[in-house]
Amino acid sequence: MYQPFQEFLEAEIFSRFQVVSRSIPAGLESNVSERGKNPARIQSWCYECPQLRKIRYTYIDAGETAQIFNSVIYPNYHYDLPILGIDFLSFGQVKNLVVLDFQPLFRDEGYQQKYIEPLRPLWEKYDDLAQDLPMKFYDANQYFSKYILFAKTDAATVRGKVFSAYQDYIHLYWELLQNSQPLSDSKRIQEVIKAQKAYDQYSADRDPASGLFSSYFGHEWAERFLYEFLFEDAVPLAVATK
Repeated sequence: MYQPFQEFLEAEIFSRFQVVSRSIPAGLESNVSERGKNPARIQSWCYECPQLRKIRYTYIDAGETAQIFNSVIYPNYHYDLPILGIDFLSFGQVKNLVVLDFQPLFRDEGYQQKYIEPLRPLWEKYDDLAQDLPMKFYDANQYFSKYILFAKTDAATVRGKVFSAYQDYIHLYWELLQNSQPLSDSKRIQEVIKAQKAYDQYSADRDPASGLFSSYFGHEWAERFLYEFLFEDAVPLAVATK
């Protein structure tokens, strides 16, 4: 269901940036589960370039049971842009959840005006995908913008309007990146490093997909996938509390 989304992202990054593969820890690049009615296959890709230190995306194909496409793009530490977060989930082609956002590293007004306000016209254009749904696992005031697209919708809307919004959000992100000058202030660079690491910790601690990964591929693999690949700068809670 989300293959066109993946193909679009790949075409964009390969045509716009000089990307090279970024290593994925052994055993985490792909997996197959025979649990349940439909086999589940997971495949991940990861790249980097001078402007973007980590471009990762993952596809889970469990046939009619589940189709999931997730991607997170981290700017190089010399850019203080938001992190681009993409999460599309379909279960049984009936339950379709859309999450698309520029995830801010900082909350001050200057940062919001520079990087988040440019999203407003797109957010208004796709206002039916901004449904103000309650967040069960996250605080909407941390690492989410006020112009997040967050919706439950149908498959036809996913193929049409969601795909269009996805393209527009990505193009705007490239535009902001292109117009940004690399940071030269070492203090600001350290603030960006700290903020990106904090984002990984916050996300790993709360990511509801961990349970999904466990159900398909087992707890041990899911924990490795979460902490060694998805959010590699996070420390598992059991380790952090020792």
